[in-house]
Amino acid sequence: MTAPRIAELRARIGACRAALAAAPGDSAALAGLFGALDALGEPGTPEEAVARSAFGEALRRQGWAAEAELHHRAALSWLPDFGGNHFNLGLTLQALGRTAAAADAYGEAARLMPRFAPAPCNQGVLLRALGQREAAEAALRRAVALDPTLVPGWLNLGAVLQGHVPAEAAAGCYRNALALRPDLAESHANLGLLLKEAGRLADSLPSFERALALGLPDAGGVLAQLVQQMRHLGRWDGLAERSTQLAALVRGGATRQVHPWIFLGEGAGPAAEQDCARRYADWRTQGIAAMPARRGSGPRGRLRVGYLSADYHEHATAALIAELIERHDRNRLEVVGYSYGPDDGGPMRRRLSAGFDRFVDLAACSHADAAARIRADGVDILVDLKGYTQHARPEIAAHRPAPVQVQWLGYPGTTGAGFIDYVIGDPLVTPFDHQPFYAERIVQLPVCYQPNDRSRPIGPTPSRAACGLPERGTVFCCFNAAYKITPDLFERWCRLLRAVPDSVLWLLDSHPEASATLRREASRRGVAAERLVFAPRRPPAEHLARYRLADLFLDTTPVGAHTTASDALWAGVPVLTVLGEGFASRVGASLLRAAGLPELAVRSLDDYEATALRLAGDPDGIARLKARLAAERGRAPLFDTDRFARALERAYATMWDIHAAGWTPRPFAVPDEG
Repeated sequence: MTAPRIAELRARIGACRAALAAAPGDSAALAGLFGALDALGEPGTPEEAVARSAFGEALRRQGWAAEAELHHRAALSWLPDFGGNHFNLGLTLQALGRTAAAADAYGEAARLMPRFAPAPCNQGVLLRALGQREAAEAALRRAVALDPTLVPGWLNLGAVLQGHVPAEAAAGCYRNALALRPDLAESHANLGLLLKEAGRLADSLPSFERALALGLPDAGGVLAQLVQQMRHLGRWDGLAERSTQLAALVRGGATRQVHPWIFLGEGAGPAAEQDCARRYADWRTQGIAAMPARRGSGPRGRLRVGYLSADYHEHATAALIAELIERHDRNRLEVVGYSYGPDDGGPMRRRLSAGFDRFVDLAACSHADAAARIRADGVDILVDLKGYTQHARPEIAAHRPAPVQVQWLGYPGTTGAGFIDYVIGDPLVTPFDHQPFYAERIVQLPVCYQPNDRSRPIGPTPSRAACGLPERGTVFCCFNAAYKITPDLFERWCRLLRAVPDSVLWLLDSHPEASATLRREASRRGVAAERLVFAPRRPPAEHLARYRLADLFLDTTPVGAHTTASDALWAGVPVLTVLGEGFASRVGASLLRAAGLPELAVRSLDDYEATALRLAGDPDGIARLKARLAAERGRAPLFDTDRFARALERAYATMWDIHAAGWTPRPFAVPDEG
């Protein structure tokens, strides 16, 4: 740098400092001062370091976060031990979506300013987003101890505690926040979620309604929860209007927070379901950067496949995959189970732990640490068994720990996520002409996407009287959860009961209020309440045994039976279903084809009603259907676990071949080799 240039810069510094002495906040003078000091490579005074950080904060508020970061980092190089600079850097990094770096900045601010409650509060919020629950709890407890009036501290501490401590402890945090800010919609929303998760569904509704009435930046998530709990309770008054609002928010692109699993119940069609899932995935995994691509692993004798789930205990997914895991060909695959759910210590947990080549408990790991473990284990193909079902952690897969990532079995639809390469389906649930509605590439297994466990025991068949059923008459059965029963479908069931003398409808006792409501709704439609019989939950073998008392299983739509339909078919009960538009409404048709009864998948609700009525009047026809199921049970593709395992292994091999060749993921069908 020439002497005249140096002199010019020093003159500018002097002029800017003089201007700032007269007008301390002059932005032009500040910009000139910082530019001249940077050009000379010289630090400013401590006071100027503080001013530079404030200058950066002003830029952030104007939407210039990247420029703001440069000023914050320069300010920190001049004055590294000033906590306010670290706090402002945290705000900017958070705005840029760099969650982990922002949490570190807030942590340093909290260390340097031990009495400043917003620093540990913000740190705790981000640690929670990173899946570091215990660290988040510690930071948030520190924040509310420093400032008991800090509403965001109580709100976020409740969210961290929720599901990990008795419900009342987390509820106390939300009530503290509401005592300080009664009009805070988010506190009402979180309290509603807490009550729902504690099983107090009816109590959750006023909190959701109050949150919506107060107004939320994105009302979609809370509206979806309200709709779902109304479905669970059978509260149909006003449900249609709420559902219309929900669908309009999704179709209009006005929400990112609608839970995709709940939205499937709207039957809005695959295009709207994809829009919902894509926005939710973007919102849920914002700020998560993919790990660098794994290099130099080289060919291996066996593919290493990791199965990621929270459901390795007594759960529908576990019941479906247990035998598959045991039957995988160890000459072709090494299979690793990655669990982030509870260990109930039960027989299914023990069976699965023994069935995998390795079983890794990630429950205590943050999202990033869980992904790092999967990466360190050298997993070639990561299979997410959760999607967006309860307790899912899509953030783990969002880190891209494996070269090939797949979603399968748990979630009947697209994740809408760019970090999932493939969805495993079959020609019925995922026809190739539905590829535009999937972010993933469709892989079709030859017959059915769903495995089964041939070792599931069925207990002794109970008497009708023991199950509360009449000794005579047709037993229509549906053991789906109550939230899948729509008013239109229930109307058709009641018409069926009126048309078939002495028939009963045998339902699962999902929730006491729902059962009472459905009986009242039946009475309103001219059906005696006692013709609805509710089955309490029972252990698996007992539950399967009582299916044998049913004549015909009536599926629901737009979300149909999945494992429940397999249970019915395994126990020998024919299933009647409607082939719908989306994955969730096509599973029954896939299962029936694989079980040898494809004709029971009909095209419309009118056909469904007519077929049910025809079969109810033809006991011999039902007997023939049951005989076909019994005859095919030992050889039907639905229950041929070895055949399924070989097809799935061919699917994995093809995925890996595509990856190893350097090609982008592409849809393909797995050939049926019998």
